Amino acid sequence: MNVALWIVQGLLALAFIGAGAMKLFAYEKYKAQAEKKGQAVVTRGLATFIGIAEIAGALGIVLPTATNTAPWLSPLAAVGLATIMLLAIVFHVRRHESPVAPIILFLLAAFAVFGRFSHWT
Repeated sequence: MNVALWIVQGLLALAFIGAGAMKLFAYEKYKAQAEKKGQAVVTRGLATFIGIAEIAGALGIVLPTATNTAPWLSPLAAVGLATIMLLAIVFHVRRHESPVAPIILFLLAAFAVFGRFSHWT
């Protein structure tokens, strides 16, 4: 189970670092991709906030457990990422876009939450 959790946490970290970095450091490219698909784009401020939250969550889901420094923070980071994905699902559904990617990331984050929290029960 621990190996599966590490794999999921690693995948989540990679996905959220990539997505967060795109929103935070390459907003114009993010905006151009969204406009190409015919989607309205979120404001730069909101994209920056989401990018920072995603990168912080990505680091938080791996580093505390990997360094054994406050490992209880990893499942809390997973809760935060799951919350971001729930909001992303609502956002995409309201805009009549496919919510498949946020649903998959939500399920992976939920797996990490329950897997890491079960360690303390």
